[in-house]
Amino acid sequence: MPIFLIPVAIIVGIFIFTVLFGAPYVPSRNAELQKAFKNLYPLSKKDLLIDLGSGDGKVLKVASEFGARSVGVELNPILVFISKLRLRKNKNTTVVCRDYFHYDFPAETSVVYVFSEDRDMPKMVRHIEKQAKQIGHPIYLISHAFEVTGYKAEKTYRAYYLYKIKEAK
Repeated sequence: MPIFLIPVAIIVGIFIFTVLFGAPYVPSRNAELQKAFKNLYPLSKKDLLIDLGSGDGKVLKVASEFGARSVGVELNPILVFISKLRLRKNKNTTVVCRDYFHYDFPAETSVVYVFSEDRDMPKMVRHIEKQAKQIGHPIYLISHAFEVTGYKAEKTYRAYYLYKIKEAK
């Protein structure tokens, strides 16, 4: 086996692992994200946005353009590296390599953004409910492409939905 195939095999293996245990990487478009935030939840300096499955960091970059602080939680170490490289000059953004189902939200979290798999949404909402209870206040959820069972969207914009997630009962 030629030596150059080893790094390629490692990269492909990481992406396959991520798809099997997380969601596949699907990039978001900046212009659509900006419009979605403006129409659903206008971010400001007082907000802390958590992007669960943050991919290459586009959502984090757009959130920072609104003045919000943001944290990206991504399982794929290659995408974490790309995000950190892309956002290296942004002091209001952090990216962690972690399974988002095991990530505890900071107390000041106000908004969570997800573009995940339909199969993961119920578990993700339970996790957000648990985090809302832990931090003591509701959390707004912006879901791209997937509706949340058991919640009525407060607003919608194209394929984006805004929910107010309350504490788990």
